[in-house]
Amino acid sequence: MAFCLAKELQRDCIEIAHWPLCKVLLMNDNQYPWFILVPQVEGVKEIVDLSDAQQQTFWQESAKLSRLIKAVYNPDKLNVAALGNMVPQLHVHHIARYQTDVAWPKPVWGLFPAKPYTEAQLQQLRQRLDQAL
Repeated sequence: MAFCLAKELQRDCIEIAHWPLCKVLLMNDNQYPWFILVPQVEGVKEIVDLSDAQQQTFWQESAKLSRLIKAVYNPDKLNVAALGNMVPQLHVHHIARYQTDVAWPKPVWGLFPAKPYTEAQLQQLRQRLDQAL
């Protein structure tokens, strides 16, 4: 069975990159630098469902994304979480948080309506990420 990204992630996110194991997505909400790693393995719900080699690659890619977010955004806190109650497909959130963001110190999920990125904001974001890579 071929990998297919969950419809909720397709609807709510923008694809930023394809790494060896994961798709790198950007949540289309400009209130937070909010990225999501999705292993491109069909039917996986939990990190432990990945093979040992896939788990190693996943953690390397998660660390790479975390370092990238810290370098580009310099957050007060970097939240990394795998929930999956609403979207069972394995996906791991990497969210830069600031004491000045609209949801601080609460979780970002469902607290405020999303504010989509403009094309200009997306272009600037991609340039910043490309420079950091």
